[in-house]
This record gives sequence, structure tokens and C-alpha cells, in this order.
Amino acid sequence: MPLAYPAHMLPLSILDLSFVRSGFPPSAALRDSIDLARHCDELGYTRYWLAEHHNLPSVASPAPEIMIGQIAAVTRRIRVGSGGVMLPNHAPLLVAERFRMLEALHPGRIDLGLGRAPGTDGITAVALRRHQEQRGGDEFLERLHELMLWDTGGFPEDHPFRRVVAMPSDIRLPPIFLLGSSGYSARLSAQLGMGFAFAHHFATHDVGDAMLAYRQGFTPSDRLARPHAILAVSAMAAETESEAERLASSQDLTWLRRESGEYAPLPSPEEAAARTYSEWERERIGRNRRRMFVGRPDQVRDRLLDMARATQADEIMITSAIHDQAARRRSYALLAEAFGVPRPEAAGGASR
Repeated sequence: MPLAYPAHMLPLSILDLSFVRSGFPPSAALRDSIDLARHCDELGYTRYWLAEHHNLPSVASPAPEIMIGQIAAVTRRIRVGSGGVMLPNHAPLLVAERFRMLEALHPGRIDLGLGRAPGTDGITAVALRRHQEQRGGDEFLERLHELMLWDTGGFPEDHPFRRVVAMPSDIRLPPIFLLGSSGYSARLSAQLGMGFAFAHHFATHDVGDAMLAYRQGFTPSDRLARPHAILAVSAMAAETESEAERLASSQDLTWLRRESGEYAPLPSPEEAAARTYSEWERERIGRNRRRMFVGRPDQVRDRLLDMARATQADEIMITSAIHDQAARRRSYALLAEAFGVPRPEAAGGASR
């Protein structure tokens, strides 16, 4: 049966891709992320996750662990994590060390989201991994297993890594979520007893199939007693439908460009309005819009609640490709208000 909950009981979180905006240098996107994280901390959002992408002119952050440390240091209570670390790009020992350090510095506020994809094109993936040992079989699964062994110290007695310690040794890894856009990631998360985050904002796999398969197949682990499924969506709100549509035109053009392999900075609504679209392009934009949530706050809230109930989501994670930073901040404020998210001051400033 679908979960039944009022809007104010559904946690809201943020997925930030550090979008590079047209007319601004890429470095400005990093400062935008820090500014937005402070804002969402004050609004009462639950998590703030940073993505890993490489060689994309549209995305400024290739190193989420660096941004996590920066953001956790300037916020008070919001959880900060990776959405995610692309595990095939990294030695598991380095991931264990970095996230143990983050957890030690910001106890109880760090999340480790792990992805299977490289987060880039094939040539860049080779450049990222050129000094890594070649592995056979399911590379992600092997690296994930090794990461778990670094966390528990469970290497066999005769294993060469047995005497290597991931520091700081008195800290466990933070909560782990597997990220995915397919049924495979959902089933693997369930089998391993980990949290699961489904990327509805770009997935072609059926969201209900993945989310329900995760919940139905979940096996409790020493890390997680009950399933926790996060639904990541593209959403934006404004005071009027027309203004929300205007803001969303930036993402419409970005998506159309990516369909043809062009990864330019996020265009402004004015740039999007100045472009002439063919009938075919408008049809493609309309098709993509069906998985976006755009409108007044009440409209976006109601649609998101319907999807959350249908997929039994425990949490909604929002990403918003809005060109104007003030409008982006305003969108998150309107959604927090529509969902009745309690401000930290109202809750005595307690951490979640």
C-alpha cells in the first residue's frame, strides 16, 4: 500500500549540480552553491547533496567531497552529502578516508551517495582512471565491496590490505545511499540494505518499478534497519504559472541542447525566448516536461505528493536549473512553505 502522509511530514532535500550560468564564470557557480546551501539550511531542508561531473561546461563541481566540507562548515544543521561520488573514478581507500574525515569534522551531518556511472564522456573517464588497476567483472560492485571492507576492517587475515588503516580509524563511514536510474541499482540497494536515491529527473526507467522494487526487496543491515527511498526530481516554483514557465524555459533549452550533444552553460530565459524552435523540438521539450514539476507552489506540491504516494518515497530531493539565483532561492522558499517545512528556529534549532 502507498505510504500516507500529509505534506508537512515529507522531508524535502536539495540536489545541486552547481550549474554554470551563461554570462557568469564557472567559479561563480561554486559560490552560488554555498549561498544556496546556507539559504536552504535556514529554510529547514533535510539534505544538501553535491554532484560529481567532469568535462562539462554546464557543471562546475567535479569534486563533491571538497564542496561538502565547504558547505558543512558554513551551515548549522542540514545534512550535506554527495549525489554522488562516482565510485568507478576513485580508489575505495581514498573515498573511505575522505568521508571518514568529513564525518569526523561534522559528525551526524554527512551522507555518502555513490554512483555507478563515470559522470563524463569516455575519453575523460579514461583520463580519470589511467593510473588505476584494471578490474574484471562488475567494477562498481567490486569497488563497493572493497569500500565496505575499508569501513569495517573486514579484510581476510592473508589479504595485503589487512594491515592498512583508513584514517581516522575511530570513525565509521556516514550513511550510504546508492544512486540509480534503473532497476539494477534499486535491487542492489535493497539487497545490501542501503538507502536508495532514484534520479527521476533524467531516468528513462519506470520510477514506480524501481522505487517499489527497492522497498519490497529490502533486507535490513547493520547500517539501515528500514528502507529509505529518495525520489530526485526536477522542480521549480514561482508565484504565478507564467513566471514558473518562463524560468523553466532555461532548462527546456538546456535539455534540447544536450539531446544533440551540446553541453553549454545554462541559458537565461531571455536566451531561450529568443530562439526559434521547430515543431519537432517543441514536441521533444513537451515530452521531457512531463517528468518536470513546474508551476505555482501548490501545484508543484500536489503533483509531488501524488508521485511520492505512488512510489512510496520517503523523501523528495529537488534539483532546479534556474538561471537567476534570486529566483532559484525564491523557488526553494516557496516549496518549503507549501510543504509546511518547519524552520529550524521553530524547532529550537535541533539537528535532524
